[in-house]
Amino acid sequence: MTQAPSAASKRQRLPWWRPRRSRWAQYVALAVVTVTLVIGGLWLSRTYQRVIDYPERPGVGSAEPIALEVAKGASFPQVLTQLLEARVIPEDEGLYFKLFVLHRGAAGKITAGAHTFRGDMTPEQVLAELVRAQRTEETRVTIPEGRNILEVADILAVAGYGDASVILAAMRDPALLKELGIEGESVEGYLYPDTYKFPTAATPEQVIRRMVEQHRKVYDNLKRSHREALEELRKTLGWGDREIIIMASLVEKETAAKHERPLIAGVFLNRLRFQSFQPKRLETDPTIIYGCTAPVKKSAACEKFEGRIRRIHLRDPDNPYNTYTHEGLPPGPITNAGKSAFEAVLAPKKSRFLYFVSRNDKTHQFSKTIAEHEAAVEKYMRQGAVGDGSAAGAADPDAE
Repeated sequence: MTQAPSAASKRQRLPWWRPRRSRWAQYVALAVVTVTLVIGGLWLSRTYQRVIDYPERPGVGSAEPIALEVAKGASFPQVLTQLLEARVIPEDEGLYFKLFVLHRGAAGKITAGAHTFRGDMTPEQVLAELVRAQRTEETRVTIPEGRNILEVADILAVAGYGDASVILAAMRDPALLKELGIEGESVEGYLYPDTYKFPTAATPEQVIRRMVEQHRKVYDNLKRSHREALEELRKTLGWGDREIIIMASLVEKETAAKHERPLIAGVFLNRLRFQSFQPKRLETDPTIIYGCTAPVKKSAACEKFEGRIRRIHLRDPDNPYNTYTHEGLPPGPITNAGKSAFEAVLAPKKSRFLYFVSRNDKTHQFSKTIAEHEAAVEKYMRQGAVGDGSAAGAADPDAE
């Protein structure tokens, strides 16, 4: 009797071309992996080639010009959105272009201003246009020495930088003053008089920053060359930069004759330093005029100011800029001084003079005593001169 083959012997006798069931699963998995790797390799190869070719691949849009304005301070994502919306870059290539720009390290090099594109430009050409240096239109503006903020605002308004009232508001803006590190209620004294080339599209704030920057540049250079004088002013009067700027503005307004400025600065400093000179009033007319014209808030007497100082203005205690009724320096600069006025304060001419009065020829008569000064005032007032820097002042003595 023949014995039936066992299950084990059946498995052993399976033909070579019929693999075991467990190996079928392995072959299927291997086939899937192989196909996946082949397909993935092909995809990666095509993607890699597309990335390599991307910068030089022409766009699919038209050759018609597309004008775009990139705002100042716009971020790269904002610019990319503009390009996509204008169809300079196809929507499905936004990510490619972003990676391309980031790879080039050009995201922060995009220039603000007007740009012109076409839909058929290559990404390389689009990027080149985005980083193209803009031709800046400039306006030449001259700010003369001795102009206060009202006058500077008028000059800038005529040059096309906005309404004078808007420019003045910027000059008094607390936020801008804080940013610039300026004490007081305005940028008075910090707008360096010079000839500038401002961008035609600049804002009042940008123009102001430029002038303050120039002031600091010039003033810092002067400080480096007059260290001993700065230390002397600090020790004898307790002055810092603010006080020097105020004094320079007084010297600037007192005379246009540059050779006289060191002597006039010396007179003012004598009045403050000499113990025998009391009270320590500078008694200079330009401060009264400034207090009656430039500040937003004015005294009752200043509200009646019509361009000429009268006795009511000389005696006005409510005008903080009245150096006939208040001792020491006024609360702030009264104009924007030039380099020679600062040099006069830092290198004053030593003398014993305490008074001066105009000779009516753009120069001054200096005196050591009040008697000498009163005689000089009488002499030159008879000639129609306007007194300044003195107790006599420029007032009409018969006017109230």
